[in-house]
Amino acid sequence: MDRNDVPAYPVGLRLSGRRVAVLGGGQVAQRRLPSLVAAGADIVLISPSATPSVEAMADAGELRWERRGYRAGDLDGAWYVVVATGDAEANAAASEEAEARRVWCVRSDDADAATAWTPATGRSEGVTVAVLTGRDPRRSAAVRDAVVEGLRDGTLIAPRHRGRTAGVALVGGGPGDPDLITVRGRRLLAEADVVIADRLGPRDLLDELPPHVEVIDAAKIPYGRAMAQEAINAALIEHAKAGKAVVRLKGGDPFVFGRGMEEAEALAEAGIPCEVVPGISSSISVPGAAGIPVTHRGVAHEFTVVSGHVAPDDPRSLVDWGALAKLRGTLVMLMAVERIGAIAAALIEHGRGADTPVAVIQDGTTAAQRRVDATLATVGQVVTEEAIRPPAVIVVGEVVAVGRGIRR
Repeated sequence: MDRNDVPAYPVGLRLSGRRVAVLGGGQVAQRRLPSLVAAGADIVLISPSATPSVEAMADAGELRWERRGYRAGDLDGAWYVVVATGDAEANAAASEEAEARRVWCVRSDDADAATAWTPATGRSEGVTVAVLTGRDPRRSAAVRDAVVEGLRDGTLIAPRHRGRTAGVALVGGGPGDPDLITVRGRRLLAEADVVIADRLGPRDLLDELPPHVEVIDAAKIPYGRAMAQEAINAALIEHAKAGKAVVRLKGGDPFVFGRGMEEAEALAEAGIPCEVVPGISSSISVPGAAGIPVTHRGVAHEFTVVSGHVAPDDPRSLVDWGALAKLRGTLVMLMAVERIGAIAAALIEHGRGADTPVAVIQDGTTAAQRRVDATLATVGQVVTEEAIRPPAVIVVGEVVAVGRGIRR
């Protein structure tokens, strides 16, 4: 059987502190050298010239550069050699020396003459993916990319079994579309033992979890509305103390009206490790998905995000509605559907024009998204007539009119 028809035996070389010879300073060397540097190899580059990037590595002391062509004996003491010169005779001679010295040799010009092949490699969270497909390097790269991307975004589930630390990750799930969660958030979901999920989190992602993952609906945690947050905090602490990897999956961003800091403080007090994974806030993503820019040159140089969960005349309100009415920029309101009539009246009373454009976007970024337009004078009535229900984002300002041309 032809030796080149036999599959290569995969192995991971531990090159730290060991001599590696690289012959040639061109594009091949430029691609291969960073990984050798990262592996801690003692690299000697032999080449009369080099690309600027390779030269910069030499100037930084990451390798030794001997500015000359290959000579017999250059592989003395080497554990591994990369042959990548433009001189076919030098490549053949170096390959013969490597064979005689039993040094594994990669050749850029003739893979069949090499004693080693460089796999297509990628890394994610401490995992090195190396793919060999013989004489089809493009397929190797495609397989590598698919595996690495799957590890990064959590679609390829490969949970850790060693070295994993129990704790809690407060993950912002984004505005609703499961594709808008961050890569890290999705990866942590794939590695979780327990997921405590908000109603407004990206629910479709829960269907992708393995059967062993315990999913807890935070909306159904007992003890009533007044104790809901305390009960959630207690559940986070209980499962983390049991040695579980816990994900608290929240809608939007954990710290934008998400009470994430209350949970982080409770975990800190209990001595539980906590990681915060920011999410895309619905305050900017939902208007964008509906074709509304929260800022636009010559129209709005500012935008303000406000919670509307209490009415303007409620003594619990911390919002200065009078000051907001005097601003010329965009006003974005969350949790304001039930009180939008009173809020609009307060803004008009304090000087904001009654004809100011308003857009209400319900279920933003999801398949159920819909947008209705109004003005400050009519928005309360429109929300009632259109039976708008939470979750919805309300945008007030001239940017609403700007976006009408690309309304979705």
